[in-house]
Amino acid sequence: MRIDGRRRSGNIEDRRGMSGKSIGIGGGIIGAVIIGIVTLLSGGDLGDVARNVMNQQGQTQSAQSTYVETKEDAQLADFASVVLAGTEDVWTKIFREQGWGDYQPPKMVLFHGVVQSGCGNATSQTGPFYCSADQTVYIDLDFFKDMQKDIGAGGDFAYAYVIAHEVGHHVQNQLGILPKAHQQMSRVSETEANRISVRLELQADYFAGVWAHTDNKMFNSIEPGDIEEAIEVASKIGDDYLQKKAYGREMPDSFNHGRSEWRVRWLKKGIQTGDPNGGDTFSIPYNSF
Repeated sequence: MRIDGRRRSGNIEDRRGMSGKSIGIGGGIIGAVIIGIVTLLSGGDLGDVARNVMNQQGQTQSAQSTYVETKEDAQLADFASVVLAGTEDVWTKIFREQGWGDYQPPKMVLFHGVVQSGCGNATSQTGPFYCSADQTVYIDLDFFKDMQKDIGAGGDFAYAYVIAHEVGHHVQNQLGILPKAHQQMSRVSETEANRISVRLELQADYFAGVWAHTDNKMFNSIEPGDIEEAIEVASKIGDDYLQKKAYGREMPDSFNHGRSEWRVRWLKKGIQTGDPNGGDTFSIPYNSF
């Protein structure tokens, strides 16, 4: 992904020096996320994710340590700042063109190990997440460093996709989609709530694709191989793939992000069309994704 000459976002709060490091014995961050992602948004909160990860790993322990930024960390933080700035520029443009009002960008918090969010305490094992309570994206940059090792996919545009997906949830929040969906989820069965969650996640994938399409038009940012990086990651963070990796089987009723093929399809659709109005995942029959 080309980022030379691009501006950096002013909406980043760096808490890495304030965090306690979680030391996991026998598994990386994403290895734990494979377990944690099954819990998040399927009736569980961030605290449930952390507890389930600890129970599953058994040998995980926490320790306070002083964070020292490495050269790789500095490069990742700079890259994340460029991508966040790109989402600000893209969605400001789209909101203005669509007559959706003023786009209010989210804040991004960089943390290391553990963090306090408006949605509760979280650890690195939670993975990147968006908290609507404080309109903030939270990311431990170690997640990016472990992607290739733990799920066999990575690269700068893959990292950008992860950030753009979380910002996609903020776009949903700005448009009133997210609070409406959360209200619906609180009134239905767990299985049906999970299906609503899948619709939210697929739409966030679509919005990430719309961002990629528009960012490239504005900044000529996409290089050969970039789209393939994002698609490869999307194919390996579907519920079916993660559940098979963690438990050896699928549990469709507990899907809360969608099958890999669904995630790839909606991401690709957003990239190809760039149409902010083409991602209505709520009017489509669930089995038609």
